Amino acid sequence: MASELGRLIVHISRAIEALPNVARAHLSKWGDGSAHLHVSFHARPAGFPQLRGTCLAIWDDLPAVEPQTLSADAAAVGRALAASYGGVATG
Repeated sequence: MASELGRLIVHISRAIEALPNVARAHLSKWGDGSAHLHVSFHARPAGFPQLRGTCLAIWDDLPAVEPQTLSADAAAVGRALAASYGGVATG
């Protein structure tokens, strides 16, 4: 299962980084013991090199992204993930 998660993480990261407005995909993993795991991806916007490294907290100061851009980006990631990893993109 860990191997499968690793492959899925690679596919999701590549799909996010293929977006024209994204410079890098960051992965956060949070767990509270072995009972559960939270995995989240954060798209570092292109044009903000100062956000490299551990500066995730200052991302709150970035300008808001238009809802239609968020929806279009999510749909693009879903299609790319379905094409490279399998499954069906919905939404």
